[in-house]
Amino acid sequence: MTAKKQSARAKQRVLIVDDHPMMRQGLAQLINNEPDLCTCCEAENAAHALECIAHGTPDLVLLDISLPDKSGLESIKDIHAQRPELPVLVVSMHEETVFAERVLRSGARGYIMKQEGGKRMMEAIRRVLSGEIWVSERMSARILEAFSGRHPESSRSPVDSLSDREFEVFQLIGQGRTTREIAQRLHLSGKTIETHRLHIKEKLQVKSAVELIRHAVCWVEAQTPRSDGRS
Repeated sequence: MTAKKQSARAKQRVLIVDDHPMMRQGLAQLINNEPDLCTCCEAENAAHALECIAHGTPDLVLLDISLPDKSGLESIKDIHAQRPELPVLVVSMHEETVFAERVLRSGARGYIMKQEGGKRMMEAIRRVLSGEIWVSERMSARILEAFSGRHPESSRSPVDSLSDREFEVFQLIGQGRTTREIAQRLHLSGKTIETHRLHIKEKLQVKSAVELIRHAVCWVEAQTPRSDGRS
C-alpha cells in the first residue's frame, strides 16, 4: 500500500480545461493510462480552472483555447499571474499558424492541435513538463524564420498585426457579436470596443463597419473546422 501511495505521488498531475465533456473524458483516459501521469481536476471554463489551480496542485494545465467564459489568450495570462511557474499546453482545433505565436507570447509553453493522435499528445505533455516548448516542426520552422528576419512580411496575414485584444474583438465580430455583447464578454466599455474596432479597420485597411463585419465573418469561417472533422 505504501509503494502504491508513493507511486501515485510520483505521478505528474494534469489539469484538463475544455468545455466539451467528451473531450475531457477522452484526454483524462489517455493521461490516466500513463504510468507517470494522472489527472488532478477537470474544468469546463476559465473560472473553474482558476479555482482548480488555487485549491489543487497541478503540474501542468492542458487548456482549450476556445472557452465559453473567456478567451484562451486571457486565460493563459490569468493562469500565469496566479501561478507563474505553472506550464500551460494549449490544445485546440484551430490552425496553429493562426494561434501558436500568440499563445506562446501570452505565456503558454506549447500548442498542439486536437487532430494529433494520443501518442503525440503524450509526447507534448512530457516535453512541456520537462521544461521544453512544444509546437509542430512546421510551426517551429516558421517561428525561427520570423525570429531570424527571413520570414517575409508580405507572407503574413494582416490579422497578425492586431494586438491580442484587437484579435479577440475581431474574432467576436466574426462570430456575429454586437458591440454591446463584445463589451460584456470582455468586461470592457462599449466605447473601448468601438476604439478597438477603429484600430482594427485601420490595420486591416477596411473602410466601413459593414466591410469589417464581412471580412471578420469570412476569416472566422475559414478558421473553423468542418463538422465532420471536429474533435
